[in-house]
Amino acid sequence: MRVSRRAVIGGGAAALGAAGLGLAAVAEPMPEGALGGADLARGHRLRQGKFPPPSRTERVKLLIAGGGVAGLAAGWRLAEAGFTDFRLLELEDRVGGNARAGRNAVSAFPLGAHYLPVPNEEARALRHMLGQFGMVVGEENGRPVYDPFQLTAELEERLFWQGEWQEGLIPRTGVPAEDRRQIAAFEGEMARLRALKGGDGRPAFASPIAYSSRDPALRALDRQPFTAWLDAHGFTAPVLRAHLRYAMRDDYGCEPHHVSAWAGLHYFAGRRGYTARGSEDNQLTWPEGNGRLIRLMAARFADRIAGGRIVHRVTRTSGGMTGGGMTVDHFDVARGETVRTEAEAVILALPHFVAARLSEEIDDAGHSYAPWLVANVTVDRLPHGPGVPLAWDNVSSTSESLGYVVATHQSAGRDGPSVLTWYQPLSREDPAAARRRLLETPAKDWKRYVRDDLLAMNPELEGAIRRIDLWRWGHAMIRPVPDFLWGARPQPDPPLYLAHSDVSGLSLFEEAHYQGVRAAEAAMARLGHRFESLL
Repeated sequence: MRVSRRAVIGGGAAALGAAGLGLAAVAEPMPEGALGGADLARGHRLRQGKFPPPSRTERVKLLIAGGGVAGLAAGWRLAEAGFTDFRLLELEDRVGGNARAGRNAVSAFPLGAHYLPVPNEEARALRHMLGQFGMVVGEENGRPVYDPFQLTAELEERLFWQGEWQEGLIPRTGVPAEDRRQIAAFEGEMARLRALKGGDGRPAFASPIAYSSRDPALRALDRQPFTAWLDAHGFTAPVLRAHLRYAMRDDYGCEPHHVSAWAGLHYFAGRRGYTARGSEDNQLTWPEGNGRLIRLMAARFADRIAGGRIVHRVTRTSGGMTGGGMTVDHFDVARGETVRTEAEAVILALPHFVAARLSEEIDDAGHSYAPWLVANVTVDRLPHGPGVPLAWDNVSSTSESLGYVVATHQSAGRDGPSVLTWYQPLSREDPAAARRRLLETPAKDWKRYVRDDLLAMNPELEGAIRRIDLWRWGHAMIRPVPDFLWGARPQPDPPLYLAHSDVSGLSLFEEAHYQGVRAAEAAMARLGHRFESLL
């Protein structure tokens, strides 16, 4: 069983201790560092809705609102198909959504998503794009060969367990016999589910999930919590449940009882990397994480991207070449004016709670989002510790955080300064309460918490932490709660299309990319542009 990686109580050392995290305060001075995140002022302005009337009108055949992974995937697909009469508007000054990246004098680093699992066979559009980007370098026996320098270097993962670091993220030593039995049984069940097909011949769990079986018996798993499924199958061992909690927080930002059984099982059974040379369980990663993919997609149509545009109203119009179009009002932050764009089709590549503010046709019911805190910690020297050597992904069994990844792990030489990207979903609290705490807790307290957590894992870093740059994600990812993934979520009629991982219900790169490509192809078909589908 292999895993990927991806509640804090704020307010100082005393409150952190009350949360049961067991972190001791450290006396050394607090490192410097910036506090960043989504542009709150622009987001609040959108919520308030007080914009001047349009001062001018522009026209374009197709407009994309939103420059996250889905919006960029839509733009990439349009450009790849030779469709040029489109434009992408983004609220932030930079595109990328939660796959954005930063850089300092030491290294580039992710601000959010930082890897892409080797795609499944069914992820045809994504594999096509990776080939365009030079990440697929050949083929053997009909399977793609990935550039080994863009796959995770050894050691991939390690876990701090019972006083030392061990390889992998599941404890293998000092584990009671019953826990070992249940871990083996769970691994066997996940192997069975990875190979299982529904009554319609489709994989029980696919990635993107649109290719998954529609078998009612399988989809019924979405209606119960993951913990209920685990209980029913006798998977109750503490060591196993602790690992499964890590997994659910890792990909979904949720506690296991907040996740549907279908989503919980998909984490382990939904990915079957399609590749040659035995790298099926590997992932593509870079110092800047998925920021590398963002940059390459955006470069394909950079002249059609406009940042600093707050889209605030989307309505339908009559007439036009296809019998009806769309009107989009957006505020140009730099110019301080509202611009109206008339388009024959619109792709809203936005989180659902944002899209619902723009159009009366979109219902926001049932969508909830997990908040996260990410910290990029610049260190003078790499951590080590007892046991196996430093890995790309480093997790402690005693920490409430998800540990850290090493930005320079892919480099040929791994000595000297580095950046450790540290992650924590605020999953214990109600999401709204966690968002308030995320925003209201002073940066110095968050930095203290991050520093103390790192030193608890790697005390040898004392005196080596130079910067702690914080990034707050209030709505980092959609939460796949029970009865959400396969529940009824109506989509608007063309020529308005939704494209976001929210449409899938899983906040994963593969889902956002699929939804962007799907919307782009649907729009091109409506507008009469010929293309060969990648789906």
